[in-house]
Amino acid sequence: MDRQTIENVVKTCNVDTSEGPVNPRVQQVLVRLVTDLFQAIEDLDLSQSEVWKGIETMIDIAKADELALMGSAVGLEHFLDLRADEADAKAGLTGGTPRTIEGPLYVAGAPESVGFARMDDGSEEGQIATLIIEGTVTDTDGDIIPGAKVEMWHANSHGNYTAQTTMPVGYGLNPEGPLQGVLNQISRHGQRPAHVHYFISAPGHRKLTTQFNIEGDKYLWDDFAFGTREGLVATAVDVTDEAEIARRGLKGPFKHIQFNVVLQKDKAGAPSTEVERRRASA
Repeated sequence: MDRQTIENVVKTCNVDTSEGPVNPRVQQVLVRLVTDLFQAIEDLDLSQSEVWKGIETMIDIAKADELALMGSAVGLEHFLDLRADEADAKAGLTGGTPRTIEGPLYVAGAPESVGFARMDDGSEEGQIATLIIEGTVTDTDGDIIPGAKVEMWHANSHGNYTAQTTMPVGYGLNPEGPLQGVLNQISRHGQRPAHVHYFISAPGHRKLTTQFNIEGDKYLWDDFAFGTREGLVATAVDVTDEAEIARRGLKGPFKHIQFNVVLQKDKAGAPSTEVERRRASA
């Protein structure tokens, strides 16, 4: 089929059947995506069996709760960040800490603290390195932003997301899961380097979604989710000085990361940095 024939088929199935009020934006997006899908089927000469196998794979990925991870794996989240960077540039917005992917594992409604928060329960202290993260939040002029809200989440020493965390490690997709099964067929791993996620917000400033990946990780620049960006690599320093350990109130050596964040000031007409998506809640 040529493009015009495909467009006529899509129009017949998704436009000419209207019987009531239409959401024009939904219809516009649906028609475009279905048209491009049909065109891909034609261009790639996909068989009916291949089409249904693809649909079944998507169902399996959704059942395994890996659909959001698939968005990271195929570069969708990274692509959306690059589009946002381009929109900022066109609006004359420059500077600040780079954005990067949110991922699917943020949990809203976690307890809030002022100035300092301990995120582990102390049960692994002495067994797994305690990680202390410090930093400042400033604007692009270098001025401290008082009252900035910093939300953080990361994996524990086993690669699991939990409220009882210490030094995070990298983690990977379920090696037996359907998403890794797809990646295996294109010779890709499903590993992420050790990292820490952030939302940072403050009145009069643009909300930032970012993370740092930790220097030295095998997958630092080979992140299956494409989350590593220049300016978002942090070094974990081993601290063994007994006086410093005592000052921190710890029982033994710890790791320390300094990660400073720079927020852009809000500007009339600037693209929104708020992203509406379904998230878990505490």
